[in-house]
Amino acid sequence: MTKATTSPDPWAVGWMIRALILISFLAAFAVPMNFPIIAAVTQPAGATVVAEGPQIIPLIAVERATATPSPSPFTPTPSIPRVGLIAGHAGHDSGAICPDGLQEADVNMEVARRVVALLTPRGWQIDLFDEFDVRLNDYKADVLLSIHADSCTVPGKTGFKVARAEAGSLPESGDRLVACLSQRYEARTGLPFDPYTITYDMTRYHAFYEIDRTTPAAIIEVGFLLDDRQILTQQPDLVAQGIADGLICFVENESP
Repeated sequence: MTKATTSPDPWAVGWMIRALILISFLAAFAVPMNFPIIAAVTQPAGATVVAEGPQIIPLIAVERATATPSPSPFTPTPSIPRVGLIAGHAGHDSGAICPDGLQEADVNMEVARRVVALLTPRGWQIDLFDEFDVRLNDYKADVLLSIHADSCTVPGKTGFKVARAEAGSLPESGDRLVACLSQRYEARTGLPFDPYTITYDMTRYHAFYEIDRTTPAAIIEVGFLLDDRQILTQQPDLVAQGIADGLICFVENESP
């Protein structure tokens, strides 16, 4: 006996196909629009649901995590004083000469070398120049001093003198340099200051116009080769100490 077969209803099949197409379209549309697609999952009784996906971190937490630490306070490196010394007449001529052959250039160099020896242990940079040293051109330092001695032809004349440039860009610094050297040198050596024999050779000294205009400079005549010979030749350390005292006064901003 042949069993009767029931054919599916074409109308119902058509609606089922349309429903599947609609569901597929909605699923494809929801993905790029970031709409959540929730699958129906049956959870066992008592199970804990853990949310998945990116976690939201408060903005303040991000800022704290990425904040740049404050830099430590900047401590500048202390500058090293630079001092230039000219040994008067060195490398050029003898300077003043006494009847017994004593030469000013030798006295000047002896004193200058002792000043270098006194100041170097302080950690300063000391430059020792000849009279017409080419390194003086545009020389820049905290101070420049030219060391000389006075003539050997004036009996009864004693004392020292200090002068700065007649005209310059730093008159106040020059005046303070002269004051420091004058006060400290006199206190150390006991020699009197002699302002009456300062000449144009001192106030218009050539090195004043060769060095950098920002370098304070002066020239000192440490004494007369005749009546001050004993201290100049027998106590050059004392003479050098008087000069060093004056330079320390100026460089370290002491009151003269």
